[in-house]
Parts: sequence; C-alpha cells; structure tokens
Amino acid sequence: MSATPAADSELGTAARLLHEALAERREAVATIDPRLLPDLDRLLTFVDSGKWLRPRFLLAGHRATGREPDEAVLRAAGSLELIQACALLHDDVIDRSDTRRGDPSTHRAVAKEHADHGWSGDADHYGISVAILLGDLALAWADDIFTAAAADLDALTATLPVWRDMRTEVLAGQLLDLRATADLADAPEAQIADASAINRYKTAAYTVERPLHLGAALAGAGHDTIAALREYGAAIGVAFQLRDDLLGVFGDPAVTGKPAGDDLVEGKRTVLLALAREPLTGTPDLDELDAGIGRSNPPGGIDRLRDLIAATGAPERLESRIAQLHAEGLEALRRTTDGAPVVATSAAADLTDLARRAVFRER
Repeated sequence: MSATPAADSELGTAARLLHEALAERREAVATIDPRLLPDLDRLLTFVDSGKWLRPRFLLAGHRATGREPDEAVLRAAGSLELIQACALLHDDVIDRSDTRRGDPSTHRAVAKEHADHGWSGDADHYGISVAILLGDLALAWADDIFTAAAADLDALTATLPVWRDMRTEVLAGQLLDLRATADLADAPEAQIADASAINRYKTAAYTVERPLHLGAALAGAGHDTIAALREYGAAIGVAFQLRDDLLGVFGDPAVTGKPAGDDLVEGKRTVLLALAREPLTGTPDLDELDAGIGRSNPPGGIDRLRDLIAATGAPERLESRIAQLHAEGLEALRRTTDGAPVVATSAAADLTDLARRAVFRER
C-alpha cells in the first residue's frame, strides 16, 4: 500500500481537495498570528505522509452500492485523514513515542525547536502542548469538512450518527487502553478480552468499519449492504490491528519506521502479549517478561523479551487468528439477498484487494 495517495488519481483528487480546505484554514490561522504557521505546517505535512487507508475504505463503501464517488464524497473521504492525524498526534503524546513514520514524533520535534531557540519554559511540556492542540485542530477541521460534504449530498441524517459513533469509539477506545494498562486484569482471559476490546474500538472501528459505513451511508445504501460492510470491516479492522501488534514487536525498524520492539518499550498490553503471558502463568519467565515490559533497557534487552514471547507460540496463534478474520471478512462480501449480491461485484473485488494489503503487510 503506497505511503501517499499520489499514485491513485482518485485519492490524489481527494488529497488536493483536502489541501485546498486546509489552505483556507491556514489563512485563518495566519490572521490570528503568523508565528503559528510553522507548527500548523507540521500538521499539514503529517497528513500528507499517511497511508490514506481510511479514505480508501470510505470510497470502497460508497462503490459497494454501485455508485461512483463525486467531489463531495472525495472531500468526505479526505476528512478521515484528519481524524487519523488527531489520533496519532495524541497517541504519540500518550505513549511518549520518540518517532513516527521514521521521523521524530511531533511533540519531540517541537520540543527540540523550543530548546534550539532557547525559548522560555519547559521544552518538553511545550512540545506536548503543541501536539495536543494540533490534534484538536485536526479533529475540529475533520468535523467541518465532513459535515459540509455530507450536507452537499443531503446525507447528514444518514451519516452524522455514524460519524459521532466513530469519534466516540476511537476516543473511548483510547481511554480503555489507558485504564486497562493501569488496572491490569489478573486472569489471562480477561487480559485478552480487554486487549481485544481496545483493538475493536481504538483502531478497527475508525480504520475500516466506520469508513465503509460512512461511504455507504453517503450513497444511501440499504440495511443489507451496510450490515455486510460492517461485518467485513470489523473483521478486517481487527486483523489490521493484530498485524500491528506483531509488527510492534517483531517488525523491521527500517520498514516500520518505529524502533525495534517499540510496543514492548511503551508497555502496550496487546493481544500478542496477553497470549504470550497465558502459558507462562506461574513461571519465572512470566516474572522476567513482566519486569521488562515498559522499560527502555530491560534486563537481557528487547531481544530477550522477544525470545520469551516467540517461545510461547503466541505469534503463530496470532497469525492464525489474522488469517481467520481475513477469511471471515471476505465471506461477508459474498452475502446475497434474493440471489443478488448486497455488495457490488466490482467493489467486492476492490475490498478483497484492500483486505490483503491491510492485513498482510510489513509496515
């Protein structure tokens, strides 16, 4: 999956429309104080560097009805990249991440600028504050752009409840992630349940399921089409996050753009980790694993933690679950009503390809 929409003419148009909308907002910020523009430009660069996965799914959801997207649909699709920018900017602050996509995370880059200029106050706190506010701006502007596009399509009634649910799910999922990490369940099965719920709401819903739902709703899709798309989206979205769990521990930093074992350093309580802890219950290896999670320099190093996890068979179990979810998602696309497919054949082919690229990837 390409890193930017440039290679795809339709996504390229969506990106151009988003740039135009953001340029207007940049001018509005400039009238407040032009000193704010360098920080604002960080947000614009951040949006450009994403995978544009969520807009792809919105457009595929629209095509599931047999309709082709017009300019208003493309504007709605682009707004999802601002939701993603908000989520990642805030996530990097919460996780204290040093990098994002191979570059310094926004709050770290802003903190360095503060320190390099010798400005007053605490540089790290300044960087965090700026990143939070840029994320807030991204969320507010996403709302503006999406609702304007939906209004142009006379689709506010059909789409606003979905949009609101998506925002609630991703933010509540982040809250659940924090709570479950701080108040770790004792039973392995409860840890797996918590990690699965976090995957479902923090990532899967706003990455695949809700973009599909929004795209279909913008086209006036019927219940059967939306139900099939949501079933596909829930399965593929969770599989997408489970792949992230594996890459966060075993991925190649040169490909992922994140340090080796970054999820272990950040102490993320993923499904992978929960599956690994289960067979280690009551063993010294579990004590060693738990003692190393969340530390930048654990005893024995990150490689030792990876070895402990690999020895449990958890990565293989996760690969099996990913394959199962992938199959379940594709099966939902084959649903029919009175012998007719509920998802347009051409859209089903596109969604099959998107599922493969989202789930079986190296970054």
